[in-house]
Amino acid sequence: MSGSLLWLRRDLRLHDHPALAAAARAERMTPAFCFDERLLAGRHASGPRTRFMLECLAELGAQLRDRGSHLFVLSGDPATELRALAERIGATELHLTADVGPFARRRQREVKRTMEEHGIAVTAHPGMFCVDSLSEIRTGAGDPYTVFTPFHRNWLRRPRRSVLRMPATLPRPGADRGFGRLPSLASLGLQPEVPEPMPGGEEQARAALKRFLAGPVTRYGDGHDVLSGESVSRLSPYLHFGCLSPREVEHRLGDGDSEQAFRRQLCWRDFYGHVLGHFPANARSEFQERYRGTLRYIDDQQRFDAWCAGATGYPLVDAGMRQLRREGWLHNRARLVVGSFLTKDLGIDWRWGERWFMRLLLDGDEASNNGNWQWIASVGVDPQPASRRIFNPARQQERFDPDGTYVRRYVPELRDVPGEYLREPWTMPAEVQQRAGCRIGRDYPEPIVDHAQARREALDRYRL
Repeated sequence: MSGSLLWLRRDLRLHDHPALAAAARAERMTPAFCFDERLLAGRHASGPRTRFMLECLAELGAQLRDRGSHLFVLSGDPATELRALAERIGATELHLTADVGPFARRRQREVKRTMEEHGIAVTAHPGMFCVDSLSEIRTGAGDPYTVFTPFHRNWLRRPRRSVLRMPATLPRPGADRGFGRLPSLASLGLQPEVPEPMPGGEEQARAALKRFLAGPVTRYGDGHDVLSGESVSRLSPYLHFGCLSPREVEHRLGDGDSEQAFRRQLCWRDFYGHVLGHFPANARSEFQERYRGTLRYIDDQQRFDAWCAGATGYPLVDAGMRQLRREGWLHNRARLVVGSFLTKDLGIDWRWGERWFMRLLLDGDEASNNGNWQWIASVGVDPQPASRRIFNPARQQERFDPDGTYVRRYVPELRDVPGEYLREPWTMPAEVQQRAGCRIGRDYPEPIVDHAQARREALDRYRL
């Protein structure tokens, strides 16, 4: 009797799952997820993201049971644990969804080597991105892309595979007992931290996609930068954990301009996966060699703490950082503004911000998070002069939160501040502060830095 093993990682769904479809051709199929301490307690450890993942796994386990299968829960080194499970159930093949991060690829190689040493064939399948093989997208000279626009043109021309249906039934697993239980977040040594996260799981993901496609996507082109958030998808956590197939999301988009604008954002996700896959050193250092070890970063823990807490005195920056702490998610325009403020206004190393985001973000994707931080810090791919990526928080607020809805939602002490002072509340006369119930320096902090002066200093830092 043939038996297969399905190693699940960031592909926690049943719809459009190439690795699952291949593994399910065997007479017995055993789906397994392995909790790896190196990830759970590593440099990107995250209580909020792990809690979201546990919710995804719990729902996936129920879906598997409904179809005659089980989720086998392992703990330890994946190469060791998967080999032992394969021997126990008599599996002759292992299927997985390929990933691009340096740690993910290293684990994949370790598992492949161990399995093949014991006569178990290993097959990596697509499913993390819209395009099946990001590594095959090359410039005319055969090099990987480091600029988005030409990558996007090539990406649009790449063939796409057909979307797979969700299986109605699945083969029974190779063993009926000993498939383990999901741990609690506390037992993993992690805290939830984020009080209002969105719920995890494929069912929630598909409901969110349905809502987005039913209306907001048609306003995405003009509205995706508006901070009130009515035209954004909030699908990124579900894409990160594979509760949604990026290929299926793209397939379900229409041909209108707004749908094409959202498809372009899916391409940015593929682009950063492409970049990290080809340049794994980006995970820890600047892509642009001229900035490695040459930028004069400012190690100011006090200002960094104020940034993390949403207490910089700049309303839009503070609203963004408080949204992150409350929801474990952050509007993309706000990510750019707070990233610019940390790296340019405060002069703090982009890696400090990257780590903080990875601690709290439900969608904390190494490739996208790293790519976006290097982009806003002007040290990564798709380069532009540093001056092009220094965002004035007040002007950004005027453009993308003109009525103050976003700021008032997340910074309640500014709720009664008149609109003409909301972008720069420190300019309020004393009597206006008193009427608004917001004394600057007491109820809301004074700016921790002067933006105009900080801009000049940032340009000096980047002038190597």
